[in-house]
Amino acid sequence: MIRNLKPRLQFRSKNNCPAIQLIESHNFEPEQSIDQCIRSLCKQNRFRDALHAFELTQRNINFGLNLGTYAHLIIACSSLRSLEHGRKVHNHMMRSQRQPDMILQNHIVSMYGKCGSMKDAQKVFDIMPDRNVVSWTSLIAGYSQNGQEETALKLYFDMLRSGFVPDQYTFGSILKVCSSVSDATLGKQLHAHILKSESGSHLIAQNALIAMYTKLEHVIDALSVFSRIRAKNLVSWGSIIAALSQFGYELESLRYFKQMLREGIYQPNGFIFGSIFSTCSSLLQPKYGIEIHGICIKFGLGGENFAGCSLSDMYARCGLLGSSMSVFRQIDCPDAASWNAIITAFSYNGDLDQSLSLFSEMRHRESTPNDITIISLIGACKSPSALWHGKQLHSYIIKTALDVEVPVCNTLLIMYTKCSHLLNDAFIMFNEFKSKADLISWNAILTTFMQHNEAEGIFRLFNLMCCSFCKPDSVTLAILLKACAQITSLETGKQVHCYMIKTGLELNSLIANGLIDMYTKCGILSSARNLFDSLENPDVVSWSSMILGLSQCGNGEEALELFKTMRDLGVEPNEVTFVGVLTACSHVGMVEEGLKLYENMETEYGILPTREHHSCMVDLLSRAGQLNEARDFITKVAFDADIVVWKTLLSACRTHKDVDTGKWAAEKIMEIDPYNSAAYVLLSSICFDTGNWEEFARLRSLMRSRGVRKVMGQSRIEVS
Repeated sequence: MIRNLKPRLQFRSKNNCPAIQLIESHNFEPEQSIDQCIRSLCKQNRFRDALHAFELTQRNINFGLNLGTYAHLIIACSSLRSLEHGRKVHNHMMRSQRQPDMILQNHIVSMYGKCGSMKDAQKVFDIMPDRNVVSWTSLIAGYSQNGQEETALKLYFDMLRSGFVPDQYTFGSILKVCSSVSDATLGKQLHAHILKSESGSHLIAQNALIAMYTKLEHVIDALSVFSRIRAKNLVSWGSIIAALSQFGYELESLRYFKQMLREGIYQPNGFIFGSIFSTCSSLLQPKYGIEIHGICIKFGLGGENFAGCSLSDMYARCGLLGSSMSVFRQIDCPDAASWNAIITAFSYNGDLDQSLSLFSEMRHRESTPNDITIISLIGACKSPSALWHGKQLHSYIIKTALDVEVPVCNTLLIMYTKCSHLLNDAFIMFNEFKSKADLISWNAILTTFMQHNEAEGIFRLFNLMCCSFCKPDSVTLAILLKACAQITSLETGKQVHCYMIKTGLELNSLIANGLIDMYTKCGILSSARNLFDSLENPDVVSWSSMILGLSQCGNGEEALELFKTMRDLGVEPNEVTFVGVLTACSHVGMVEEGLKLYENMETEYGILPTREHHSCMVDLLSRAGQLNEARDFITKVAFDADIVVWKTLLSACRTHKDVDTGKWAAEKIMEIDPYNSAAYVLLSSICFDTGNWEEFARLRSLMRSRGVRKVMGQSRIEVS
């Protein structure tokens, strides 16, 4: 009957498959020979050839195979995760009226679970006349693998109620469920159950416990289980080394790795070397990594993907990009993760050209870039000069449909924020994926508006954010408070404060500092001080915000007293603290104290003075009438004075009627900005006050000839 198959199929083997050649030759004992050939192919793990041979026979409904052959074919479908072939084999077996035994039915349940069809797996399980612990375990594992943890747990309890005793494989499957649902209480209950059972000491159950505790971040419990294992295997060592490396126990991870080598029973694999190289990355200790690199080569794993990827990443994180590239080139067949590691290394270090070169090579070598690749590349676009490359990557993202990934869109949005001077570029990008925007997306666009001083746009966006059912976090409120401070909108700031309280957001340092800054900039020092005093452990930003706020509102003595308290408590000041302190000295006229603090900034606190500190010193000397000293300070201190510094000096010259220094300051302003009206107005006012009418008239005439007009003052009021 098999002879009729050949003319109908018209198939010629291209891969010299022995089963197909046998079918075409017709020289066989029909059922026995095909069974033997299919089994032989399956035993050689040539699953595709075995299924191909099966397809040449499965059209004949009356042609059946042995149950053992069906079992081999079902295992082949499981290995290939081929639901289509699995159903064909199962249906063919049912049509041939071969009654499967319990072992074969267990294989079928497992196959459907691995292929993702739990409906079919459950149907087979339900009609089984007899079940054993393997039947239950196969079904539980299937639901666990397909993300149906609740059903898997229910089945486990049904199994116990049915009187079946779990074995080590059952425990392995159900412990994975506990890891997925992050239920530590249930995990400990199962641990107790395992200890009481006969399979509790089995290595599979013990390793599953270590994996569960690791995923639940209970590293101490994982160590406790590991220490009780008498005969540890490679999985045990790899799991505990990875757990220690992942959760900040780097030195312990190195110690266990050393202990494993000392015992000499097992040779480390690529996974263990990958974990230990990650440990060296966290420690930023390339000398450890170099030593372990040598061990890795001795074991013949220098070109292994996982180990090579982690080693390349370790060298990159330690700043050894040349070594990172050398390791990458030694990987036999780099996969996407390896390419991503080396591209990320150069992107993180700002080498966009090398990152793009590697990206091009990756595509030419037929390795498909993924969202991680693109995010790394876009992250390297950090300046306006990189905008063109960023737009090219944006085009590639659209062509490859990666723009459906929200993290990719968020990275693009941040790229446009950093690289483009136009707010519209970032807003258009955000508008394209607004419907699927997450919290990171909203915070990114709000930050962009803040950088472009579009405070009112921030509040409109915040209203849209609330309508999108995306719940704001502390970062969102910090941006809103900064916008309120920028436009000194006390009423809006109070509303943000109330919103924080009503929604139950925790008053962390980020929000607290934003509130202090907002209240001080709006002139409500009492609210700012009450909030500051309520903080249990204010950080340096809180202290600096309060000191600066008091200084800017004219409470210089209170600011200096607060600075003294800050030093007495051992809180180290930062650059902003000294801006506030020097401003306070300027407002209360404490010139000597200000000069002393300025000198101690670098010598005592290791803080290099910035332009803001220099401006404060010029203001301090100018307010005190020491204009010559202020002029000498500007001349001697090596910094490029900006218009703010020169305006500060020029305003003081008007107060103290110093025409010569005023002319010098005005000329400096005009060199920077010839059309700056403040220079003309202030200098002409000095001439008017000192009776220098000719110079006054000359300046007014010069303003008219150059088309310079005085900028009209603007005021902002809030209508409640």
